[in-house]
This record gives sequence, structure tokens and C-alpha cells, in this order.
Amino acid sequence: MISKGVEPNSLAHHRAQAHSDYNNYAQKDELRAALVGEQKGLCSYCTGRIRAVSNAMKIEHWQCQATYPQQQLVYGNLLGACLGGEGSSPTEQHCDTRKANRDLKWNPANIAHAIESRLRYLADGTVKSTDDEFNTQINDVLGLNLSYLKNSRKAVLDTVLSWWRSTPNARQRVQQQIDHRTNAAEHQPFSPVAVWFLRRKLGGAAT
Repeated sequence: MISKGVEPNSLAHHRAQAHSDYNNYAQKDELRAALVGEQKGLCSYCTGRIRAVSNAMKIEHWQCQATYPQQQLVYGNLLGACLGGEGSSPTEQHCDTRKANRDLKWNPANIAHAIESRLRYLADGTVKSTDDEFNTQINDVLGLNLSYLKNSRKAVLDTVLSWWRSTPNARQRVQQQIDHRTNAAEHQPFSPVAVWFLRRKLGGAAT
């Protein structure tokens, strides 16, 4: 879940001007910095690393500009996304690059959509949703189960599972681990997978 912060002053000022649109908004560096900061350095979709420069992230419109022009300068509609295999074959693309102008059912930055409660992770790193429609979008629209993304998530799962199995009184230390991972100024890539696992352990899930 992404907690949206206060929008950049430059975006609010630009939106108030006549004939303003996303293309003639000049302070995109400020917008990138705001998005990366509130997402703690992670892509809004795959949760891989992003940086606040144009060659290390994309500014994503959750509702695309082509279909929803009225949303192009609405901060709640703007997310930071990774490059998503830009320039690769379509089958190797993911996140915003693969999504293009298609719609998604749930927005990771909308608290009412409760995105974290709709996701689960398998031992091989596969991400799935309990919502059938969104589960199809995870694969077809976002490409989140490409092999290298699955392998990255599996590595995180393996690490936290190893900690769980090797740490004495691990259950008593789970909340500390969750707090350490969620309160960091910058999250480790794919860290939401570890937090999901730890929260299951806090709730008594067996593995």
C-alpha cells in the first residue's frame, strides 16, 4: 500500500493555470522526487528499485491520459513505476511499460482498494490475487510473474524464511522485523513480500 503525501507545489500551481496539461508541466523532476519518496524507492507495481531520475523510473498515470485526460494532473492518479523492460520484446515487459493504456481494477495508492489484502505470494515467488479479475490483470496487464520478478521475490521469501527457522523465539521478534522493514526511509527491493510473510507469522500461519 502506498501512502500518498502532499503533492508538489509546482503541480498544484501548474494545474491551476489555463491550458495546463501533463505535457507542458515543466517540473517533472520535483514530481519524480515526491513519488519516489512516498513509495520509499520502490516501483508501485513490481516493488523493484526506482530512483528519482528519468532514466531510472517512469511517472505512471494509473488511469491513463488517453482515456482519462481529466486525471492527468491529479496527484492521486500519479505513481512512480520502474522502466519495466522498456525496449525489450512485449513478452518481457512489465509494470507501466506493459500496461500502456489499459485499466487496472485496483490502485495501490488508494486506501479504499486495500491492495495488500488482495495479494498473496507462493513459495516460488509467484504473486496472486484472491480476486479473479485482478489476478488476470497481474499476469496479462502488468506481467508481474515474469521469471526474473518471481526469482527476485523468491529470494526475499527464502531469506526471511531462513531467518524465521533459524532465530530462537522468532515469533516474539516478528513485529520488530516488520517495524524495521516498514519504517525504513528507503525500502529494500521486493520488501513487501517479506512483510507479507512476517504478518502471516504474526497471525499464526504455519510454515
